[in-house]
Amino acid sequence: MSYKSLRDFLSKLEEEKLLIHYTDPVSLEPDVRTILAAGMNMKDSPAILMNNIDGFLGKGRIVGNVCGSWKSNALMLGMQTDATVKEQFFRMSDLWDKYIEGSVTYIEQPPCQEVVVDENINLFELFPLHRVNEHDGGFYLSKGLVVTKDIDEPDNLAVENVGVYRMQVQHPDVIALHVMPFHDGARHIKKAEERGEALPVAICIGVPPSLATMASTPLDYNQSEYIFTSAIDGEPFELAKCIGNDLDVPAHAEIVIEGEVIPGKRFYEGPFGEFPGSYSGAKQVFNIKVKRVTHRKDPIFETLYIGRPWTEHDTLIGLSTSVPIYKQLKATMPEVKCVNANFQHGLSVIVATDLKFGGYGKTVAMRVATTPHGISYAKNIIIVDGDVDPFNLEQVIWAINCRVRADKDVTVIQNTPGFQLDPTSNPPGMGNKLIIDATTPEYPDSIRPFQMIDLLDTEGTMQTKLEGMLNG
Repeated sequence: MSYKSLRDFLSKLEEEKLLIHYTDPVSLEPDVRTILAAGMNMKDSPAILMNNIDGFLGKGRIVGNVCGSWKSNALMLGMQTDATVKEQFFRMSDLWDKYIEGSVTYIEQPPCQEVVVDENINLFELFPLHRVNEHDGGFYLSKGLVVTKDIDEPDNLAVENVGVYRMQVQHPDVIALHVMPFHDGARHIKKAEERGEALPVAICIGVPPSLATMASTPLDYNQSEYIFTSAIDGEPFELAKCIGNDLDVPAHAEIVIEGEVIPGKRFYEGPFGEFPGSYSGAKQVFNIKVKRVTHRKDPIFETLYIGRPWTEHDTLIGLSTSVPIYKQLKATMPEVKCVNANFQHGLSVIVATDLKFGGYGKTVAMRVATTPHGISYAKNIIIVDGDVDPFNLEQVIWAINCRVRADKDVTVIQNTPGFQLDPTSNPPGMGNKLIIDATTPEYPDSIRPFQMIDLLDTEGTMQTKLEGMLNG
């Protein structure tokens, strides 16, 4: 099942009892973050739609935790809510291979342009902006998708980029855009800036969850987030052209902010509470001048709470990080079985693999460290045998406890690229990598002989039978 809009998905969540309508009065601060954090601590981490924003005179509906649980994520992938994380991993992996089947279509009079504001733009009055965490430097668009084009290939959809970057609203019509240098959006901006040209940009808020997932995924430069979203949905993805520029935006987005990045202009942005559970500092970032705002009637402002885990941020980017690493490893190392990079944007990566020869586990780890994601993010790399489930932390800890020889299987690589938002990265952008090879040594490496206990009920047949008995 596909979802053309955020509203379609919220309806499905409500049907599955994964949506709370919060009708009590809500203050923008501190209630929004407190409510969303509390929701994440609930068993099924439901989405929460807040309909009664106290004291706000504009469009006042806020939703968060849209894909805050693996049950919600399963629905996004077209699966049943009881699908395991590992099953969702392989579902996304299969969809990855269907990229060539994806397509887009354009519609006239799109819902995202039901209301047009192109004069006296004041984002503070239009939408219920708030600080995500108490000590943020200002009001943030925490789940906005930024659309940019390569100025040399304006008609090439494959290189049009859709990315989730952090944005701070600093004036009624000015937004500070923080994008990492290695992101495709930064590549587009820098190319235009070097020529002294302003770069058109569109910020999309409240989009179908499959697009939010793909916009959080590290794709190749010439891979389209829209095409990948179509592959997930199993039908053409509906787009619309912006009114004031040639950018493509999701036709059913709740809100679209049109603007341009001003060349050479910088604003200080931050601090901001980030996914490691700590605040990042302030730095000078790109400047967006807002030209126009379009939105649906009675728009829903989608926000993303980010803080100490587990939050929707972790679910949103978990498989979006795991699957690309898996595909990159699998291309040259077919022995690799599965990858779990779900924790803190893949700062730790767990790989299950069969072995070809002694030391192969370390070889796989070195390859992880040289993937596009692994170069800066992956600081802890754990390799386990192919019959160990990397999504089952009990099995992973067992492998570490019963396979690792501290003098042979633990490697530290110093002075490597690091992720600047990681508080242990000092100076920011530099770090070290820890490799733990928790595989069973293969010839010519060895440990003393032992006999393994066979795994039982590997197909889950007896477990299914017992569950049936339990449920009557």
